[in-house]
Amino acid sequence: MTDIVSQSEGQVVDYLFHASAEDFKKIPGSPIAYWVSNKIREIFSSSISLNSFSDIGKGLDTGDNNRFLRYWFEVEELSKKWVPCQKGGTFRKWYGNNEIVINWANNGSELKNFKGSNLRNSHNYFKSGITWTRVSSSSTAFRFFEENQIFESTGPCVFPKKIKLESLIGFLNSNITSTFLRFMAPTLDFQSGHISLLPVKDIDWENALIAETAQKCINFSAKDWNTFETSWDFTENPLIKIHTQNPVEALSKNYQAWSDSNAKTINEMQRLEEENNRLFIEAYGLQEELTPDVSLEEITLTVNPKYRYGGNASDEDLAKRFQSDTVCELISYAIGCMIGRYSLDRLGLVYAHAGNEGFTDLVSEGAYQTFPADDDGIIPITDEEWFADDATNRLVEFVKTVWGEAQLTQNLSFIAESLCLHALKPKASESALETIRRYLSNQFYKDHMRTYKKRPIYWLFSSGKQKAFECVVYLHRYNEATLSRMRTEYVIPLMGKYQAHVEQLQNQIEQADTTAQANKAKQSLTSLEKKQHELTEFDEKLKHFADMRISLDLDDGVKVNYGKFGDLLVDVKGIAGKK
Repeated sequence: MTDIVSQSEGQVVDYLFHASAEDFKKIPGSPIAYWVSNKIREIFSSSISLNSFSDIGKGLDTGDNNRFLRYWFEVEELSKKWVPCQKGGTFRKWYGNNEIVINWANNGSELKNFKGSNLRNSHNYFKSGITWTRVSSSSTAFRFFEENQIFESTGPCVFPKKIKLESLIGFLNSNITSTFLRFMAPTLDFQSGHISLLPVKDIDWENALIAETAQKCINFSAKDWNTFETSWDFTENPLIKIHTQNPVEALSKNYQAWSDSNAKTINEMQRLEEENNRLFIEAYGLQEELTPDVSLEEITLTVNPKYRYGGNASDEDLAKRFQSDTVCELISYAIGCMIGRYSLDRLGLVYAHAGNEGFTDLVSEGAYQTFPADDDGIIPITDEEWFADDATNRLVEFVKTVWGEAQLTQNLSFIAESLCLHALKPKASESALETIRRYLSNQFYKDHMRTYKKRPIYWLFSSGKQKAFECVVYLHRYNEATLSRMRTEYVIPLMGKYQAHVEQLQNQIEQADTTAQANKAKQSLTSLEKKQHELTEFDEKLKHFADMRISLDLDDGVKVNYGKFGDLLVDVKGIAGKK
């Protein structure tokens, strides 16, 4: 690059570069990257391409993803039909984005015979390897995945032959590789061809420190990924786990311990990534061009708010949002325990079969002894207390079961205060229990839909805008009798309760001592009559669908099954489509 003088201002400016056509040819593909240094050009010209040391390529195209791909939580657990499949995903290094399964029944016979499918690189199916997201908005990131998986075209893979997998992923996730790819793949479509041509220098690829550093990064990232319930290796909510290890009665102390642990993890991960960068910068002789520094925003752990939320929020605002989300995740786990997906007595998924089959056997085995799961998998979510076993009351029972009764009030206050840090707007005159009920009624399902990417596993049945009656039903426990039980155990009794309350309000109006008292009762009566009318209409529709005794085939996925209930469910068009 040559400095030239601006004639207008007499200032030295630096935007003139000199490069010959021969310089461009030193880099595979001959990209017009005139700013690339001579040192980097020398690295390419003196190195061997990565494809000499690895088998690299993109995976299959199904020809119809709606038919052959699912999120793992949609289908029945332990089904031999569905196999894990790598399919790219969000920017995340080292480990994660394990969400998709593919129909591989009978050794993939249906997929193999489907017109339009293309099963590329099938010789590498079911091997462990390294994957990345092909299309990105900035850079790309490389992740280790275990064996017994398949990979799709948007999640190409590398299978090392002559280099340790740990050493290779360390190289791929180093900032020298991101520097190379910046001019090798300027369109941010990171094809397997680009990765194949990365320069592999003759360095000590057996260096134990390189492999150990990368392996530690993989371990931290895997532990982080599995901490959240959308991982198929999730075992229990982190606040429950910390409480088990340190049984104090204050939920806030467990949260603080969790927060402190996360800070240590993030800092250690930053140190390891910088060490990984340093090792490869020195090995490739790029000390004068690159530094090993890694910003906190680049530490791709879900427990890292700077990565998780991005943006320009202050540390204080990020901490508030993370605390609020953590409590929302605790509530989600509690709902899972209420409904039988999880249990305080067993780690991991306890029930994820179909049609409620085998559930009573689990109950008789004592799988839900500490905190009993609901007997029908129906949890009412109402903006007022009409049922003793509604979600709010059961959440109180859950908190009492885990953290004890002595500090129940303080723990419920901590939950409510945390929700108001981000999930909800605070209300001045609201009690902790009212805040929790408001979250469950207004926000919980929105969070669930976002967490499960519009493929919910808890389905919200709703009477309509007045919220006269709402409940969640666990997809895996739904059966042909569920809607009939919903009517007989909840909707019909609630109609009776509404009528009794209507009569009570009418008496209050007649006996009111003041106009203000009468007007207040009239307002309540008007609101209740709207709910009463909505509930009557809902009951008619519910009876119609209950009489149909609808069954589900979980293999069809949430999108198909969710559309079988008319408008009994919330956001049918958003999930199942207009049809």
